[in-house]
Amino acid sequence: MAPVSQPDHMVVEQQLRDVIQDLFQIMVQVNSYDTATHSSNTVLQNSVKTLHSSLLKIYKTANNPTVNLPHIPPELIQYVDNGRNPDIYTREFVELGRKGNQLMKGKKEAFGSFRDVLAEEMCNVFPEMRSDVEMVVKATGGDVAKLPVPKEEVAKKEN
Repeated sequence: MAPVSQPDHMVVEQQLRDVIQDLFQIMVQVNSYDTATHSSNTVLQNSVKTLHSSLLKIYKTANNPTVNLPHIPPELIQYVDNGRNPDIYTREFVELGRKGNQLMKGKKEAFGSFRDVLAEEMCNVFPEMRSDVEMVVKATGGDVAKLPVPKEEVAKKEN
């Protein structure tokens, strides 16, 4: 997620404050609504129109491709809508990531171990393929020094 620029953040923050203020005004108008007077009706209509224009501003800002806003996963929005704490969602997400990383690390180590055993057996059974096996072991991050020494080299060192 790219960082949100300060001007974009301030614009959206102000627009949200405007919407909250408009909602508060509507709450006050509804609470003090008097069916006998025509002025209450007009004031409430104007408050609803103001809320509508404030919501349109936020909508246009959110859909503007030049505005850099953070992406919030829909799962997180659903989580918060269900009345749960977003910090718990983040903690669960991090724990799942950690478990996935541990699983991948285990797989990587298992495949590395399998590579080393296979390379050793290949060198023992097919000594003529040693250079190819070394090339594959190097390319996959293995240690060529762990491969067994060819029998010819052992015999040369003994003589």
